[in-house]
Amino acid sequence: MSAEKPVRRGGPISRRAARRRAVEFLYEAAQRESDAVTLLSERVGSIEVDPIGDYTVSVVEGVTEQLERIDELLAEHSQGWTLSRMPPVDLAILRLGVYEMLWSADVPDPVAIDEAVGLAKELSTDDSPRFVNGVLGRIGNIADRLRAVL
Repeated sequence: MSAEKPVRRGGPISRRAARRRAVEFLYEAAQRESDAVTLLSERVGSIEVDPIGDYTVSVVEGVTEQLERIDELLAEHSQGWTLSRMPPVDLAILRLGVYEMLWSADVPDPVAIDEAVGLAKELSTDDSPRFVNGVLGRIGNIADRLRAVL
């Protein structure tokens, strides 16, 4: 990853909005079978209606960097669901939630879970919030141990 962070300024955006934008990038990259950081870099150089803030960039880069480990954890704790069977938007939300819980020191676990559940309510099916809460809750129960070995 480059030392320079691509950011298109357009005014400050809330963390909630930044998370939503990050999920959008993660989802789109997965659908295109592309790298989310590359997609983000392409968008930063184009005319965007919505600003891409620092937190969006940080999360997309972080999830991409930790993707293999995040997906291992999700596969292990999703109880009967393979990653390929999960709705793609739920997978993007879960990846964001796991990243925030384990690698974002300034985001408390309950906040990461609550924000992910909120995104699931907003962006996915009626069953998704419960599913997202269950998977992230299981990972949250062992988050301290996981952080100790990361």
